[in-house]
Amino acid sequence: MNKFEVTSLSEYILRNQMKIPQSRGGFSHLLHHVSTAARIVNREVNKAGLVDILGEMGSTNIQGEDQKKLDIFANEHFIDAIRGCGEVCAIASEENESFIFFEDEMGRNGKYVFLMDPLDGSSNIDVNVSIGTIFSIYRRVTPVGEKATMEDFLQPGTAQLAAGYVLYGSSTMLVYTTGNGVNGFTLDPSIGEFCLSHRKIKTPEDGKLYSINEGNYKKFPKGVKKYIKYCQERDEETNRPYSSRYIGSLVADFHRNLLKGGIFIYPETETAPNGKLRLLYECNPIAFLAEQAGGSASNGEKRIMEIKPTSLHERTPFYTGSKNMVRKVDAFLEEFDLKSDKKFNSRCASVK
Repeated sequence: MNKFEVTSLSEYILRNQMKIPQSRGGFSHLLHHVSTAARIVNREVNKAGLVDILGEMGSTNIQGEDQKKLDIFANEHFIDAIRGCGEVCAIASEENESFIFFEDEMGRNGKYVFLMDPLDGSSNIDVNVSIGTIFSIYRRVTPVGEKATMEDFLQPGTAQLAAGYVLYGSSTMLVYTTGNGVNGFTLDPSIGEFCLSHRKIKTPEDGKLYSINEGNYKKFPKGVKKYIKYCQERDEETNRPYSSRYIGSLVADFHRNLLKGGIFIYPETETAPNGKLRLLYECNPIAFLAEQAGGSASNGEKRIMEIKPTSLHERTPFYTGSKNMVRKVDAFLEEFDLKSDKKFNSRCASVK
């Protein structure tokens, strides 16, 4: 791209919609509404310290987590924006117990379902750390014109039409894929537009960063403990030791590793045996982006996007980033955990 050329998100979508198999105008319209909601949320995030929108809401979401005021704000504005586009029949959010079906005629005729974590990393809001929005789009499986059902949402990640995130940080970025690579757009506040800044992002196959909350070390599976020690060992041939970088916001940690190379790890623990991240709202969309950028994503046993969801708020262990680093941690898990009697007996019991 010429350094003087500025390509807005709107222009980029129009130029490239013919390359997107699912794009028939309505899909592009939906992406415009996502960017509109992102700009509204960004405005509130940037002035959060100046208005009464910081702090706890005094309520909890379906996950049992304390809701921040900005959680509620982001959730409501994304729902309103997606409802207004008229292309979506139903939406599911991490903040709501069940999906929301749009009852009007436009909603019933919507071709897509939309899933989101409206404000990832919201526990960091009050201390001004980068946070984000994660979203995923699927084509509905129920007939157009009928009421959406849970079946529309419980699709494997391989069925995603698009996925992306918005990072509210030192600059605000919208990064998304429609299955034809990953592109990043930075918000230019002077014109109020997202402009193409990162074309065809490719994550390095190897990296020197690992991101994990080491405060939970004692609760980790043995394979993860072994992998952390491997990362810390000195070895010139593999450029170790690696650097530990952990923000505690999935979008921010993943974005850094996406650009620089690295691995993000959120494993199962003794207190969270199924992991803590949500398959539908966080892991599937991030996995789609990782793979489209040349990276990888697994739950330690299989490819994230091949998991068939069984519930809306299902959780899973999550390992994503540079392809060779994900393969390495999977190998450690295979050696030290998956072949252990405890894991073997647990899986045998589930098969029965």
